[in-house]
Amino acid sequence: MKFKHSVLDKLEPAENKQYYVFDDELPGLGLRVNPTGRKTFIFQGYAGNKQRRVTLGPYGRLTLKTAQDLAKTWADKFAKGLDPVIEKQQAKGKAVTLGQAASEYLEARTGPKAKKPLKPSTIYDFNICMKALGDWQKRPVTEITRHMVQKRHAVLGEKSAARANLTMRYLRAVLNFVSELYADDHGKPLLASNPVKILSATKAWHEVKGRTGFLKDHEIKPYIQAVMKLTEPPERAPGTGKQFPKLVHGDLARDAFLILLLTGLRRSEALGLTWDFIDFEARTLTIPDPKNREPHTLPLSDYLLELLENRRKISKGARVLSGPDGKPFTKFRYAKERIKDATGIELNPHDLRRSFATAAESLNISYLSVKSLLNHKSGGDVTRSYVKITPERLREPMQQITDYFMMKSGLKKPRIIPIKGGLSNHGG
Repeated sequence: MKFKHSVLDKLEPAENKQYYVFDDELPGLGLRVNPTGRKTFIFQGYAGNKQRRVTLGPYGRLTLKTAQDLAKTWADKFAKGLDPVIEKQQAKGKAVTLGQAASEYLEARTGPKAKKPLKPSTIYDFNICMKALGDWQKRPVTEITRHMVQKRHAVLGEKSAARANLTMRYLRAVLNFVSELYADDHGKPLLASNPVKILSATKAWHEVKGRTGFLKDHEIKPYIQAVMKLTEPPERAPGTGKQFPKLVHGDLARDAFLILLLTGLRRSEALGLTWDFIDFEARTLTIPDPKNREPHTLPLSDYLLELLENRRKISKGARVLSGPDGKPFTKFRYAKERIKDATGIELNPHDLRRSFATAAESLNISYLSVKSLLNHKSGGDVTRSYVKITPERLREPMQQITDYFMMKSGLKKPRIIPIKGGLSNHGG
């Protein structure tokens, strides 16, 4: 129809559906009539080979002359290849901030649709790293430049090279994710290039040497004895009690260090261990979701079993390493400092896992058993994938390792076992 106000005014709504009418004189100019009677000017045309429809404005507020002028403008844009849908998508993408991108990344990696959800420890590290970019959280991701990445990476590296690298790896992952998430209908990503690539191009990643700390043979006795004394007030000069107080949860710290050393568990696995996965009758503990995502069951040595039975009498929380107040143990810092002051030995929780493996090797425990105790994946070892080692098969090696540490520390005497021709000190 030929658009005139007198004609458009008389258009009646259709029941339960909307309909469109178009102007005979100006191709593409149309009017949408809703069931409620609301009328809206629209323009419809082709951007490339895709039909697009643009809302111009409500009839009444927009005069026919204004609608015609807007329709001509859009006709010109379409002729030049401009796509309103793509423009809208690009504008939306340019408004996405780093904080929003990080939230969407976490949601995608932890939500019900995630194929391999991030572990709590990874989420914790991710959030810590994002805090290091706190002043960027409200900044659109499209405004994060290579120079900014280089500068921030260098500044963070002054405190911790490993943390600086990890922060930038997480940033790279977030930017890759959001770049594809907000790609337009033509498949063009939001970011032409990930700015974190500059660190690889300029070889600016910090060199981080792998930690190699472990308990040496002569350190075992003083270290374990210092661990056992975490429940006691430290030796101190008169009047220095405030500077060197007794640990509030010395028993939790003691048991945490002993569990790490005598099981070879990772820090997060030991701290997350709950009573649901301790089987006192079978004398086993299970980590349901370890790093390699394969449930890990370990037999309990006699000392570990006794430790956990005593711990159960004290703990009021769901976690093994929780106190009478039910709060879980989380921090090793002060206990580590106390041990260092007493012995000069400074080890991180993962160093105790390395000490466990080193002790197993020194006892000539088979490589396959050590690998099973540590729950390391077989990788390309086809034979290893065929051999299934049960917790019972690991019980004797587990006991040997416990005996090794207990005897070296002076907390336990060597076991005497009969052999042909006499007696022998086992493990001594």
